[in-house]
Amino acid sequence: MAKKKSGGWLESVKTILYAALIAIGIRTVAFEPFNIPSGSMIPTLLVGDYLFVSKYSYGYSRHSMPFSPNLFSGRIWGAMPERGDVAVFKLPRDTGQDYIKRIIGLPGDRIQVIRGVLHVNGEPARRESLGPFVAEGDGPRLTVQMFREVLPGGRAHLIVEQSDDAPLDNTPEFVVPAGHVFAMGDNRDNSLDSRVPGAVGMIPVENLVGRAEFIFFSVDGSARLWEVWAWPFAIRWSRLFSAVR
Repeated sequence: MAKKKSGGWLESVKTILYAALIAIGIRTVAFEPFNIPSGSMIPTLLVGDYLFVSKYSYGYSRHSMPFSPNLFSGRIWGAMPERGDVAVFKLPRDTGQDYIKRIIGLPGDRIQVIRGVLHVNGEPARRESLGPFVAEGDGPRLTVQMFREVLPGGRAHLIVEQSDDAPLDNTPEFVVPAGHVFAMGDNRDNSLDSRVPGAVGMIPVENLVGRAEFIFFSVDGSARLWEVWAWPFAIRWSRLFSAVR
């Protein structure tokens, strides 16, 4: 009987180990979950959103694996992101931190913001005003202006602006070097991104983790952990399983 019991424990341990290896494998090569802790991507992503990022979209680098082991450099089966993708990347100055922003510039592009209007290779992005929007992020609620921004090439997404006179609304012209991309938050006046060289700056393609695909869960933070009765009212049901655009 003792032998049988010991064998049962061994089988349980093996099952747990197999499950852990499968989970790590899926997280490394297919999809990884991320949550949104700040409001830099409002209105596309809100604080409390949980989303899946596809790891295969841009190929694989050492940052595709847990803890970013220094096993190799560059990317395997690498693919350049498209302008307009929402991507997760490792912060260049601290690869222990994950950031999520929208890819605006590709290698060789010239990027500049003039009076709040994004310019790519000298061409201004079209902006269509959609009226006021109440932004709820990691700070006080703010009423801002929402725009539909159309990038050169025709890809469109939503952005918000408090004004066209904020510190990051007028920038020098940035030239994206080879092997790098330029990223910006959709909450243009409240985003630490490639417009700030010392903080984020140009992002090496090797640092890309994956492309944001869809939101699988979202909560507005109005219910505490012990307030079980309030949980259903804190879930943003309309955002569940919505694609990230």
